[in-house]
Amino acid sequence: MDTRDSGKLLGEFLRARREVTTPAQAGLVGGGPRRTPGLRREEVAMMAHVSTDYYIRLEQGRERHPSERVLGALARVFGLTPEATAHMHALAHPMLQPRRSPARRVSPSLRTLIGSWPGTPALICDDLMNVLAANSLADALYGGFEDRDNLLRMIFLDPVAREFYPEWETSARSKVAHLRLITGSHLDDPRLAELVGELSVKSPEFRRLWARHDVSNKVGEVKRMRHREIGELELTCEIFSVNGSDGLQLITLLAQPGSPTEERLKLLGSLAAPSAAETLSAARPLGRGPRFSR
Repeated sequence: MDTRDSGKLLGEFLRARREVTTPAQAGLVGGGPRRTPGLRREEVAMMAHVSTDYYIRLEQGRERHPSERVLGALARVFGLTPEATAHMHALAHPMLQPRRSPARRVSPSLRTLIGSWPGTPALICDDLMNVLAANSLADALYGGFEDRDNLLRMIFLDPVAREFYPEWETSARSKVAHLRLITGSHLDDPRLAELVGELSVKSPEFRRLWARHDVSNKVGEVKRMRHREIGELELTCEIFSVNGSDGLQLITLLAQPGSPTEERLKLLGSLAAPSAAETLSAARPLGRGPRFSR
């Protein structure tokens, strides 16, 4: 995904947003019968106060330098969230964004921190959702997955995911939209191209969701899960950026105090209780096989 393709990527984003924005959402009344539910190009151009020809050039990638005024107008037409608006600006001005180097090292203190939380599943991931470290409860929570090196591969390529996530479509869409958010300013990263390419080849569902160009932040989102041993869970996903780590994210899954989920997590923790020595060694680094790490 070279920065030289930024015009094409911006055009793909605009076209996807146009196709999923209904006239009612954009504040249009009437307009006659439509073959598709989205907006017409001339309608977008009219509401953004640009010519239809100019907007067509944007979608085709032939206009590479839209002004801040035009980008702001398009954000209003499509009703973009602040995260999606920032993503659109990053696509329009890729050279303003520094290239991010791969973040692979998790400090011992961070491993110790998440390892000290016996009642909260916690993961350390990089910007492509590669799992670099996990505490014992997270290991037990995702115990049914065969290969847990990447959260996107888990949900799209492992058959267990359909049972584990009762609301699979919602969970999958959320993860894809989050990938768009955290990688939008680093489109020349070959790791991103490799991951998207692999998932696109192996998963039609990923191709469909990636083509929507949804952008969102998963912070505070309630995740519903169905564990094979302890049953239904409702966990609030919180994501924190790790200062000075160049892309590492701390992901916690929190149960409401006094809830059935909290009690079930306690049971899961007792079933998978590590030895005292393992507890003191805190979270393990990333690895393949029956656990996130060894």
